[in-house]
Amino acid sequence: MKGFLAFLVAGGPLMIPLGICSVLALAVIIERLLNLRRSKILLPEVAQLVETIDGPRDVDLALKILDRNPGSLSNVIRAGLESRHLPPEEAREIVADAGRREAKEIERGITALEAIAGVAPLLGLLGTVTGMIRVFRVIALIGVGNANALSGGISEALITTAVGLSIAIPALVAYHFFSSRSAEIVSDMEHLASTLLRKLRGMRGEEDRLP
Repeated sequence: MKGFLAFLVAGGPLMIPLGICSVLALAVIIERLLNLRRSKILLPEVAQLVETIDGPRDVDLALKILDRNPGSLSNVIRAGLESRHLPPEEAREIVADAGRREAKEIERGITALEAIAGVAPLLGLLGTVTGMIRVFRVIALIGVGNANALSGGISEALITTAVGLSIAIPALVAYHFFSSRSAEIVSDMEHLASTLLRKLRGMRGEEDRLP
């Protein structure tokens, strides 16, 4: 433990923002792993509902199922069901707008990983620059004969770079992983919404004939 604390101190003041970056990245990764799961967003009950809805009489039951299964997909499907009496283009736009809102929610936090992946190496580079400035300042004062005096600046220069890269690389990998997963989930959500809209268009005449 003492060795680890000495390592952090040797990195200089820039270890503080680097530490904050690491904590934020870890928090976002854990949160996304828990919440960006296919089964959590594309609830099987709601996805099955889209496949099985067959006529106007199924709409009330479908809305009750959506009430019992709240979430992003439920919100998009509800927008389609509640706009079923509107002209097809207007209903499609309402569903698309609901889909865009839910897509933003699904992608929440992912851009923070991209920002951390970009900022952490720059902080490390800044630590390298400030460490080398310290080295040259020591050289100007006492020359190059005192290795102990030079070691502080060299340690700061190397440690911050290593720590910055150690934060940025996992953050960048996680960013691409979650971006790919969210894109797949949004694509599947769009497919289900399109399927629902086609069914609703087919039900318009049938619903008008109901007693």
